[in-house]
Amino acid sequence: MKIKIIIFLLILISIFFYSLKENYTTPNSSIYLLQLNGMINPITSQYVIGGIEDAEAEKAECLILQLDTPGGLDTSMRDIIKKMLNSTIPIIVYVSPPGARAASAGVFITLASNIAAMAPGTNIGAAHPVALGEGEIDEEMKAKMENDAAAYIKSIAEKRGRNTQWAEKAVRESVSITEQEAIEQGVIEFIANDVNELIEIIDGVRVTTASETRVLKTKNAEIIPVNMTFKDLFLHSLTNPNIAYVLLFLGIYGILGEFSHPGSFFPGIVGGISLILAFVAFQSIPINYGGLLLIIFGIVLFVIEVYTPTFGLLTAGGVTSLILGSFMLSKSTAPFLRISLGLIISMSIATAAFFIFALSKGIRIQWKKPVTGREGLIGKIGVTKTILNPEGTIFIHGERWQASAEGEIIKEGEEVEVLEVRGLQLTVKKYIRKE
Repeated sequence: MKIKIIIFLLILISIFFYSLKENYTTPNSSIYLLQLNGMINPITSQYVIGGIEDAEAEKAECLILQLDTPGGLDTSMRDIIKKMLNSTIPIIVYVSPPGARAASAGVFITLASNIAAMAPGTNIGAAHPVALGEGEIDEEMKAKMENDAAAYIKSIAEKRGRNTQWAEKAVRESVSITEQEAIEQGVIEFIANDVNELIEIIDGVRVTTASETRVLKTKNAEIIPVNMTFKDLFLHSLTNPNIAYVLLFLGIYGILGEFSHPGSFFPGIVGGISLILAFVAFQSIPINYGGLLLIIFGIVLFVIEVYTPTFGLLTAGGVTSLILGSFMLSKSTAPFLRISLGLIISMSIATAAFFIFALSKGIRIQWKKPVTGREGLIGKIGVTKTILNPEGTIFIHGERWQASAEGEIIKEGEEVEVLEVRGLQLTVKKYIRKE
């Protein structure tokens, strides 16, 4: 009888501890948190895919991708979406913080998530495809790109059970909506003020991944931030067309500085590194090489003006070439891949001002009266050491010179003024001091 009672008590204790295990998240439960800010490119694609793979390897409860993007490259976007749709863990895309957006490629990525959420004051939409690297394209190609993007976004929205009609409008009509409109139209599932609130909201939500259907248990889960490495952050910053533009000018200035001061090394090293980084950035940014040549040609005109002054003609041509080349440098019609107008004007004015300053200094030096050498003797006052009748010697600038006084005889010890230098002989006249 006692044995039965003991067994019964053990069963009750086991049930008690099992219920505790069910009611509380295990200490091993974790949530991976990634932040994708800025343009979607191969660097950010590698970052997101790597984060998903790490979360899968650690069997994380889910992965939250905090998103704020104007869009990006189609191939990078598709790589991210492919990984998301085949992920074995739930992927939550959270458009945040307030003021953030999920535009263009960001719309596709948001719709591909298992759970989509937005912070107050955010927006999503404007997913019409643009030619990032081809400049102007014909109407037939535009239609093909649009139809392909529309079909792709509809298939994603349908797979995740979201509003396919709005998704197609986002591509074909570039519509954009707020977070409140998005939840009303079935584009997203939740609105949350911050990540912590989002984690509380999604606790207990049922989601279907590529491998299973599960109920999220995010309460008290450990948040594991996954940040970009310094290398990735550095490379990602280079994809900013404004930074690439500045690096290009720094490179040109550095190389010119090395040529004007051979052996100084520092300008050449800085310029060479800047130019290399600029061309690395141009691999991720659609560049019009005609614009690049115009910029280089403008700098060449400035340099020529400094050494062979044309009194502003080449400078005007250089400024024009520089501004035209800067506007033509980016081939993309996407706003986030265009160089800032303010930066173009600032760099053009600064470059022109620098070379104009150098030009004015050069002209002043050329017009300045020589103060050294033989030419510097003209107009100087010396003292005769012998009688000039008409030839003799004078003492000037601490040196004895052969001199000739044409048309007059000048006594020894008289002051004379140098009129001309002929080889090693000076032509002088008697100097009469003015009272």
